[in-house]
Amino acid sequence: MNRAFSPSNATSAGVRRTQIFTLVAVIVPWLGFVTAAVLAWNNFLSLRDIVLFVIMYLIAGFGVTGGYHRLFTHRSFVCPVWVRFLFGVAGSMAVQGPLFFWVATHRRHHQYSDIAGDPHSPQNHGEGFGAMIRGFYHSHVGWMFRGADAMAVRSLPDLSRDKTARVIHRGFVVWALAGLALPSVVGGLISGTWMGCLTGFLWGGLARVCVAHHATWSVNSVCHLWGGRDFETPDDSRNNPAVAVVSLGEGWHNNHHAYPQSARHGLRWFQLDPTWMLIWSLARVRLASNVQGIRQASAKV
Repeated sequence: MNRAFSPSNATSAGVRRTQIFTLVAVIVPWLGFVTAAVLAWNNFLSLRDIVLFVIMYLIAGFGVTGGYHRLFTHRSFVCPVWVRFLFGVAGSMAVQGPLFFWVATHRRHHQYSDIAGDPHSPQNHGEGFGAMIRGFYHSHVGWMFRGADAMAVRSLPDLSRDKTARVIHRGFVVWALAGLALPSVVGGLISGTWMGCLTGFLWGGLARVCVAHHATWSVNSVCHLWGGRDFETPDDSRNNPAVAVVSLGEGWHNNHHAYPQSARHGLRWFQLDPTWMLIWSLARVRLASNVQGIRQASAKV
């Protein structure tokens, strides 16, 4: 495979659309989080809002970690069509981009990890503290403003032939909006008030998206700068326990780069990996099969 990489295939219009979407997806959830915090400071926060935040965080979070990442990107396990569909819809609710874009970007990250062509590496930005800051910003969020559309249209033959994956990808906007509307409707119905509807939207919707965004982006940035290394991989991937907690197990990033197709990222007993627990549980009730471990996992993506 040709390892040369260039974003030149992206049209200027496509790049502009990607930049606008990225700007909205980054700023609006943050504004929602700030608004929710202000209302909470003024005693507009209930147990209902906290529960909605946690439930929606877990649904969308597992949709990304178990669905977008371990199921669709790395094919770490197999499951029935309806389970694949639910994983994909839940991942779309995280508002991290359509399925094909997310998968193409992450596969490219593994292909070029921490070398020229990696879409979001914090490395190779110069020397010194200033370079580290520039690298952190680029890997955390800045990369999405730089020709990301070229990676979104990269050929994905396995998913392109998958009807379920195509439906999930094309319905991204619908699933994302549903993930924002659902906690609002539930909050309004339970409380019987418009304020309950608003705080449900803010906490279960926008604030949840904001926190989940930064949890996922920290795998790109923090986990290639700070943490331990259990394996000598060619890149600078790291295991970071704090990121592992907020990202539902994705923070064991050095383990993941050592065994990309393994469904389990937390390889030691003390490395908490909630996504692996979910996959293991699905396998126990025969809703997941062909689960890849480190013995079966290939070094290839």
